[in-house]
Amino acid sequence: MNAATVAGEKRSARKTLFFIATYAISFGCLFWVLAHTDYEQMAHDIARMHWGWVSFAMTTDVLVYFFHGWRWSLLLSPLAPVPFWRSVRAIYVGLFANEILPFRAGEVIRCYLQARWNVLPFSVTLSSALIERIFDGVWLVICLAVALRIARVPNAYVNVGTTLAVAVLAGSVLVGAAMFWKESTYAALSRNRYLRHLAVLLEDLHIIGHSRFLYFSAIASAPYLLLQVLPIWAMGKAYGGVELSLGEAFVIMVIVRIAAIVPQAPGNLGLFNAAAIAGLGVFGIDKVTASNFSLVLWAVITLPLLVVGSIAVAITGARIGELHYEARASMKRPAGSQRGA
Repeated sequence: MNAATVAGEKRSARKTLFFIATYAISFGCLFWVLAHTDYEQMAHDIARMHWGWVSFAMTTDVLVYFFHGWRWSLLLSPLAPVPFWRSVRAIYVGLFANEILPFRAGEVIRCYLQARWNVLPFSVTLSSALIERIFDGVWLVICLAVALRIARVPNAYVNVGTTLAVAVLAGSVLVGAAMFWKESTYAALSRNRYLRHLAVLLEDLHIIGHSRFLYFSAIASAPYLLLQVLPIWAMGKAYGGVELSLGEAFVIMVIVRIAAIVPQAPGNLGLFNAAAIAGLGVFGIDKVTASNFSLVLWAVITLPLLVVGSIAVAITGARIGELHYEARASMKRPAGSQRGA
């Protein structure tokens, strides 16, 4: 057995173990949530929900990704005139994929579609997604600092937030190095077998980083994150026994978003619910009510994205499995050949 085969088997074993661990954590959280759920009470509460507020929650949950599309088009504008609606469509396809495929495969799929539709190198759209995540991380860390002034956030989420801050700092350093010391950074990354794959992103980060649209995109990231408070706040008004102020909904949003950083099963099911229960518990909501509410909230913010995402996938004329396969294949091609298919 040659060295390449052995290395491939080791990578496959690590992926398998990671897959098992991820699903074990997600389903462990889900079973814990279901153990505290009162189904009879939940059915009663659903029958009495205020459906006007539910509709508002669903609508705002879908429309918030228009800001994401606007931000993405801004970020890519130094490289190509990317239509706003095209970015929004790619994002909804990615969201649909995230709900049914593991490990947020939708992130790669949306980048692949953006590259294909706009005849951009795949590495460019991947670089833009990396910058988006840095922006999201910066604003989430800021929001966590604000949330800590409002309520006592559980230590586990503060620890994850601290880890996020370190990762954001590292990402910011990478973008800064790409902007101002591209050649020396490329040489340094190329010598490290673990960091070598980042070297191909430097040219794209360099171009994007020297554009004024980088700063516009950073500012646009704030409303994209803050508007995600509205579905939680609206559901608090719709669901009996869970009346939330905007400040309380903000804290819960921060906790849920921090939990979403952890790798998990499709749709964030399990960890999302556990995080929502933790957030509700901060404000004195009992565990049974919080468990019931977390399941209803998850359905309200997930089902609309599945519907809109499925429509976006249908418009592409391809199946989500085909897009996933093509996106993964495109990632394996040399950087110079990553052009829209």
